[in-house]
Amino acid sequence: MAIKAAILGFGTVGEGVYRTIQSHKKELETLLGKKVEVAAILIQNKQKDRNIEDNVLVTTDYNEIINLSQLDIVVDAIVGKDPAFSYLKKAIERGCHIITANKEMFAHHGKALLALAKEHSVSVGFEATVAGGIPIIQTLRQLLKVNRVQQIQGIVNGTSNFILTEMREKKQSFPEALKLAQEKGFAEADPTNDVEGFDAFYKLMILSRVAFGAEPDWNKVERVGITSITSELIEVANKLDFRFKHVVSIHKDGDRLIGSVRPVLVGNSHPFFHVEGVENAVNVYSDIVGRITLQGPGAGMFPTASAVIEDLVYAGNRNQQDKHLDKPVTDAFPLTNGSLHDFYLLNGVNKRDLSASISITEQVADQTFIVETVHEEILRLIQENSSIRYYPILDGTQTLLNRKKRKTVTV
Repeated sequence: MAIKAAILGFGTVGEGVYRTIQSHKKELETLLGKKVEVAAILIQNKQKDRNIEDNVLVTTDYNEIINLSQLDIVVDAIVGKDPAFSYLKKAIERGCHIITANKEMFAHHGKALLALAKEHSVSVGFEATVAGGIPIIQTLRQLLKVNRVQQIQGIVNGTSNFILTEMREKKQSFPEALKLAQEKGFAEADPTNDVEGFDAFYKLMILSRVAFGAEPDWNKVERVGITSITSELIEVANKLDFRFKHVVSIHKDGDRLIGSVRPVLVGNSHPFFHVEGVENAVNVYSDIVGRITLQGPGAGMFPTASAVIEDLVYAGNRNQQDKHLDKPVTDAFPLTNGSLHDFYLLNGVNKRDLSASISITEQVADQTFIVETVHEEILRLIQENSSIRYYPILDGTQTLLNRKKRKTVTV
């Protein structure tokens, strides 16, 4: 008997999943010992012409799908918290494995879906919610068996990364780079979710749940978009041998989880330095393996479909159910440098406003400084003057030392 799957939504992701199942029938049958067949597809508009086989139920009514005589796996490829959450709840209650690419829904309701799935002895696949084709969820699941994860950093939004790349390489303004991203289909007509960091924020929460078994307080996570980055700041970064990246970060400090989504600067020794365009990358720091970085396409029809299909194979083999999915990881070890960020680029600040505890490394432009201090001092400074913008420098010590040496060389 074949494994019967339903796909909810037939946009970029949904269609990619359907096409991949069709093109990889033999591989799936070899892995699972059974054929995988798409039994139904949920759509919004029945009048739209689609290339779907006649034996597939194509409907706008979810009840027709959930009431099929055989249904084993439901793939969620729609957007928004609802009705995706209610659809997947019904699928679990029926005894179906579920797979989702919906990060907003899963960030809000993932915990409830995981608990419900445990009650009904089915699996929840969500690899595609975080970084497109990068298998970060499965990697974290493997690491969690022995390694203790302390910190995760990632470029997980291809739209923002594309815009920052275009601004640097083509010397474009933010509006110009955004317009190009929209023309290429990388950014929506309303790009707020991407450029203001909401999309990355949801992905951060999902990563936190997998790595630490918990989430930071949503209201205490710093979320800063990329709209404050100007062409002038891009040029300053270039002169310093740095590049702007929009990075999510989560780490453990004692019993606290500390998360942020914000623009940072990386030097050429950092693994994110060469992550360009719509590429994504995730860096994991754990006690045994140390630091590892996964990089790959963060969006698109087939990279995202790849993540869904890997989850489908996992769900189709009931003997491979993950025993570590809900396992909380409570113990941790200290970061080696004792602080998440030591160096910062400050913009829009006067030298006289800097306290003695903020050490100036270099003035790089008018009202723009590289400083060394602790994060608490930066937050105090921002509270006193909200117009000041700051950008942490990740692993920038060597780059700054090299720059200092070049400046002191005499001929």
